[in-house]
Amino acid sequence: MPVEFLGMGGTNARSETDPLTGPVVDKEYTLRLARAHEDNGWDRVLFGYSSASPDGDQVAAYVAAHTERLQLLLAHRPGVTFPTHTARQLATLDRFADGRLTVHIITGGNDTEQRREGDYFPKDERYARTHEYIRILKRALTSRERFSHEGRFYRFEDFVSEVFPVESVPISFGGSSAAAYRVGAAEADVYCLWGEPLAGTAEQIATVKKAAEEAGRATPPRIQVAFRPIIAPTEKLAWEKAERTLERITRRRPVPPGGDRPQNAGSQRLLKIAEQGERFDRALWTATAKATGGAGNSNALVGTPEQVAQALLDYVDLGVSIISMRGYDILGDAIEVGREVIPLVREEVARRDRERARAAQEPPAKAAS
Repeated sequence: MPVEFLGMGGTNARSETDPLTGPVVDKEYTLRLARAHEDNGWDRVLFGYSSASPDGDQVAAYVAAHTERLQLLLAHRPGVTFPTHTARQLATLDRFADGRLTVHIITGGNDTEQRREGDYFPKDERYARTHEYIRILKRALTSRERFSHEGRFYRFEDFVSEVFPVESVPISFGGSSAAAYRVGAAEADVYCLWGEPLAGTAEQIATVKKAAEEAGRATPPRIQVAFRPIIAPTEKLAWEKAERTLERITRRRPVPPGGDRPQNAGSQRLLKIAEQGERFDRALWTATAKATGGAGNSNALVGTPEQVAQALLDYVDLGVSIISMRGYDILGDAIEVGREVIPLVREEVARRDRERARAAQEPPAKAAS
């Protein structure tokens, strides 16, 4: 089973360790970052979403026009635009990108952030709206016949689009609450998890599969897991680099007394894990998640390229087929991880696949008489 690798697109080099030093939209940097991924073994990049960031649709379109193979994952927040309008946007972008587009639906886990764009629905209402939104979106992207809809959140008549994707626009979705599992497992092609210890990841995968089965799906979503890689030629150097990274994060974002109190379940899980310890399994390190208040993809994998590759393969063994990684030096780490880690994982996965194929072709052993 091939494994895909997802990196992070962006318009500037700002990260948890590095402040913004240039323009928010740096055209040259945007393309350097995209091409660093395309040229170093990555399959796609994510264009994130926030109420203040550059518009991801425009950034993705710019990157699509200047790359050839790199696939694009566009984060999208329901409630900002009408789903039929979004369907035409996505289909148009997918056409210009020659079928390279996937959309990542973000329901929103922070009330303050949602209200910045006029969304005052509470969390449960947002998930209900998202579920209706995705169903409309999927139909609008595929239906050649006019259709109408009258639901709890959306109402329209006789919609049909003239533009459709090259093939399809797959939908990815994430979250760690009961509502997230219910919606994402029912509708998404890919279910996204933040990196946790192996036991917690296995638990979440089982929950997603059960929710998909309860929704009547014969095949559950593919699973994606996200990490922050910190690699160096030796284990000692990797941990020294990790400590320097943590110091820079803390200096830029000191955690207030009592810690942050995130509203979303995923961040709450990350902080709870960090309270249990800093190191798990082969290479998982939770100190970065603690230092950022569990903000987003924040648990790190620390070690040599070989150690981090082996750690990733442990997640592949759980059923993960998409690995998301974003370094703190966004451009430099995209190149280094692409050259040093991704080939090791790909080679081992390919070797295992060859062995399974050979085993399947071998005739069964005859029983002893």
